[in-house]
Amino acid sequence: MRILLIGDIVGKPGRTIITSALPALIRREALDLVVANGENAAAGSGLTPAIYRELLAAGVDCVTLGDHIYRRNEIAGILQTQSNIVKPANFPPEAPGREFALVTARNGTQVAVISLLGRVFMRPVDCPWRAADRVLAALPPEVRVILVDFHAEATSDKQLMGRYLDGRVSAVLGTHTHVATADEEIFPSGTAFQCDVGMTGPHASILGRRIDRVWETTLTFQPTQFEVANGDVRLNGSIVDIDPQTGKALAIRRLRVTSQQADEWASQSADGQAPVPAQAPAGASEAE
Repeated sequence: MRILLIGDIVGKPGRTIITSALPALIRREALDLVVANGENAAAGSGLTPAIYRELLAAGVDCVTLGDHIYRRNEIAGILQTQSNIVKPANFPPEAPGREFALVTARNGTQVAVISLLGRVFMRPVDCPWRAADRVLAALPPEVRVILVDFHAEATSDKQLMGRYLDGRVSAVLGTHTHVATADEEIFPSGTAFQCDVGMTGPHASILGRRIDRVWETTLTFQPTQFEVANGDVRLNGSIVDIDPQTGKALAIRRLRVTSQQADEWASQSADGQAPVPAQAPAGASEAE
């Protein structure tokens, strides 16, 4: 089976490319499940119920979140009532949201999706490693395919989590830094890993924000509004092939879709043509 994790969606540009590209991408790549990190989808910070529904309508099956999870208070009701959206499992038990999601993929496989928050250079949270142990122990034993979105800043944190969970989950994929890393691999016991799958949004920016505004504040110390940029919009993520019987990863590769590609796909779909192949950077890793 094949799962895509879409990296941090930033504002309307990120949502727009998902809406235009994802339906064709699901067909082209024969994706069984699409997971997206949506914590910055609302104007660059937080998630609203309307945007959550917008992502589902575009083809996203499950939404993960991170340190900006509660920037929009209105999302609390969705977190408490919907089963395909998760909070970081190492948040306090009283924090609104589920510690894991169980979603059924298009091929009928039940998949567990877990979000965890790192601690280095991040807000104070409970131990992510102990939280991972607790959630894994609570999963039904028949669930073999498990995806972990580790929302963390430090690559050392992320590498440690990947090694800690090697052989216990199908994939540990990082989000939060908005910069895709070229370290995708499959660890010895069958867990796919990548420090960060990148950002979905405007890449003519500073991590999704207007360059001029970030410059001004950096050079003068005068506060400005870090508005979401709108140039060179891309969808970034990683695709993992997994054996549904064992839960072991078979291959992992980075994915990048430009706005031009998304527009071409939309045009071809309107003409009844098959979508062109997505750009797959070199460096894809497969299990030996």
